[in-house]
Amino acid sequence: MRRRTWSARLASGTLALAVIATGTPGCRRGPATVRQPAIDAAGAGREALVLYDTDNNGMISGKELDASPPLKAALSRLDTNGDGGVSAAEVTERVKAWKAMRTGLASWRARVTLDGQPLTGAHVVLEPESFLGTSIKPASGDTNPFGDVSPSVAREELPDPSLPGGVHFGLYRVRITKAAGGKESLPSRFNAESTLGCEVAYDEPGMKNNDVRIELESGR
Repeated sequence: MRRRTWSARLASGTLALAVIATGTPGCRRGPATVRQPAIDAAGAGREALVLYDTDNNGMISGKELDASPPLKAALSRLDTNGDGGVSAAEVTERVKAWKAMRTGLASWRARVTLDGQPLTGAHVVLEPESFLGTSIKPASGDTNPFGDVSPSVAREELPDPSLPGGVHFGLYRVRITKAAGGKESLPSRFNAESTLGCEVAYDEPGMKNNDVRIELESGR
């Protein structure tokens, strides 16, 4: 009997365009302004280490990063001193960088493939890292026939239902499910025990180049 194994790669490589910027208070017409989520930058840094720095050496590195796919996915932007890990200060500075981008919500579109083919009819959830606090909301969406998905926070989280929706800047664990015959067709490493992570930010290479891909692979 052949044994099926699964692997996945979240790569820079379809489509993202930031859209809804934080506005200036005052008299205006049109939909309500989407303000940036309130994140305690320093608190996020401290809490990240509480959660993942299991050897208490002041940084999240090595196998500790495996416990946080979002941190691992964003390591090249978080690790500013090149030591291969993430410190509380580096998390703090990354949160400040998102704030400097002055955007309340951004559209984030990705192409999801399985063995190089579009994964259609799949449900994609972006689950924010808990150390970012409660202001960063989950986002979700379903893939179309091309495998493209544009997740959004829930409609009730928007200040005005007429807004097109979008995703907060942040670090997310990605969970992907697809039912077949009344059962989940994808392994738990893509959903319940997901090893997929991403960062939503203007300077993330995939988003910057309008080219975000979530590539799932199965091997025999």
